[in-house]
Amino acid sequence: MLENLLRPTHLLLLIIAALLLFGPSKLPELGRSFGTMLKEFKKGARGDEDEQKSQEVQPVQETNKS
Repeated sequence: MLENLLRPTHLLLLIIAALLLFGPSKLPELGRSFGTMLKEFKKGARGDEDEQKSQEVQPVQETNKS
């Protein structure tokens, strides 16, 4: 199912639809904002993983202090 999702003809249709909806002057701005959004999302996901790791380590450290 997913292997047929991003064929070249589908990508071409998506690009044409984006051009018709937003116009050529707005597309670079949309691309930048989408890239920034993905970067922040990945940063947040990594932050959650780091927070979970630090929470797992803290109880071990506290029991060693007791």
